[in-house]
Amino acid sequence: MTTPGPAMGMDEEPFSARRRLRRLRALMFKEAIQIVRDPSSILMALVMPLILLFLFGYGVNLDATHTRVAVVLEAPSPSSRELAAAFQASRYFEVQLAIDRREAEQALMAGKVHGILVVPATFDADLRKLERRPDLQVILDGADPNTAALVQGYVQGVIATWVALRSAGAGRPLTEGVGDRLWFNPARTSRYFLVPGLVAVVMALVGTVLTALVVAREWERGTMEAMMATPVTALELLLGKVVPYFVLALGSMAVCTLVAVFLFGVPFRGSAGALLAISAAFLLPSLGQGLLISAGTKNQFLASQLALLSSFLPTFLLSGFLFEISSMPSVVRLVCQIVPGRWLIPSLQTVFLAGDVWPVFFQGIGVLTLMGVVLLALAVRNTKKRVA
Repeated sequence: MTTPGPAMGMDEEPFSARRRLRRLRALMFKEAIQIVRDPSSILMALVMPLILLFLFGYGVNLDATHTRVAVVLEAPSPSSRELAAAFQASRYFEVQLAIDRREAEQALMAGKVHGILVVPATFDADLRKLERRPDLQVILDGADPNTAALVQGYVQGVIATWVALRSAGAGRPLTEGVGDRLWFNPARTSRYFLVPGLVAVVMALVGTVLTALVVAREWERGTMEAMMATPVTALELLLGKVVPYFVLALGSMAVCTLVAVFLFGVPFRGSAGALLAISAAFLLPSLGQGLLISAGTKNQFLASQLALLSSFLPTFLLSGFLFEISSMPSVVRLVCQIVPGRWLIPSLQTVFLAGDVWPVFFQGIGVLTLMGVVLLALAVRNTKKRVA
């Protein structure tokens, strides 16, 4: 009777480095096969991000272009008609001409226009006085303060440009002005900063929500309990889960980046290496949060709700994606500091619009890595190798 020798591997310790590596590779391979076989994972990782990109890229527009305004000419004259023509030539406005203020006010109250420019009967007389600029009245719909502020700025810009051109044509000296120059986004296109921010929302969705759902599903089906009966350690088990979804989330990010650049025309002035480093740092806390939620709940419905409330919504609302953090109350600004997306979105917008500014990247990568280490450590600690 022969006994198994070293060639058969029976003398290896079950927790040796070689055995650990072998088990880890097997777990990652098993998880990769599960991702391919599960249509919901592919749907959430690839299809849903594309839907979000199309919705925000085409449906959400913070630019006040083609805004409906009424221009009231109380005493039509060549000068007032020239001013109205300047508004009609602007890409920011769709102009409705009127000679009665009451007609324009009714249109404003009915929501048919967003603002009214009243050109008074004294307009020509004011223009002829070198020491006085013409009096004009702008009436805006304040129900939407952001739109009202944008429209006010555009109206003042068109008026100032028209007055300057008219003064130059008449040979009058122009007053000294301030020249402005916009860096990174000269066209002031909101899509250029919305779409990069949306990449962060997509990565939060894939990293946290998908991971929490998949691991909780295994708890519900009992497959996780079967793996707990093997020599696999909690760390090996979680690494076997994290690595495939880490790669899947990076693939989702790459798809979103290609769509942003080639379909929506968002400039990409940085490097692929910088984008990869930023994204990888963000996925550490995102995946760690998903694993921590699934280890604590072990229920798909509860895990999905907690993941949405703790990751997707904060990334959407408290990361600077849509709302400026500096304008929030001080308590909310403090809460924003623990939202991983708050450290990702500035870096993403920088790598897209400005280029590789590594001092900005290093700060975000450092904070995100620290968050990831803490959350992954908590997930390992809360993943107990017991059924109950």
